[in-house]
Amino acid sequence: MKKRGFTLVEILIVIAIIASIIAIAIPNYLSARQRALDVKTKSDMAAIKDALRLYYNDFNSYPPSAAPGKLSGCGAAGTALCPCTAGGSDFATGAACENVYMKQTPTGLGSTILYSLSTLRTDDFCMGSLLSNQSDPDIIASQTRCFGACSNKYPSPNTKYWACAD
Repeated sequence: MKKRGFTLVEILIVIAIIASIIAIAIPNYLSARQRALDVKTKSDMAAIKDALRLYYNDFNSYPPSAAPGKLSGCGAAGTALCPCTAGGSDFATGAACENVYMKQTPTGLGSTILYSLSTLRTDDFCMGSLLSNQSDPDIIASQTRCFGACSNKYPSPNTKYWACAD
């Protein structure tokens, strides 16, 4: 009588191959998630930066900083917290919020974006956010570009990604 099936050695070899593939795939998957969160954070900061530039064109100054992640940019003078949507998450000016710069400020980021006016120059602002990948080369590039606006807000050594008025 002939027996059919796999031997214990064959099963162990298959398990070892599957374990090797998983050991290679999981770290790559996790680093891809980190990079995706970092890209989202950078693009959200770029969108906020564009909205701040539009605000600057109208008021010849940047809005004052409020709680971290929130902009004071509403009201006739553009200095009140934005009440137009729940939680003040929009960025608009005017008594009825008719000048909308950003309908909804980004939420649910991989990290919190901190905004502040530059204390060295009145025509500059600074935003900073931690990225998941602390060795991202864009961190050093952003710090070099925004050193004048952000160096007093985030002193060295610093691992935040910065955005400024340029």
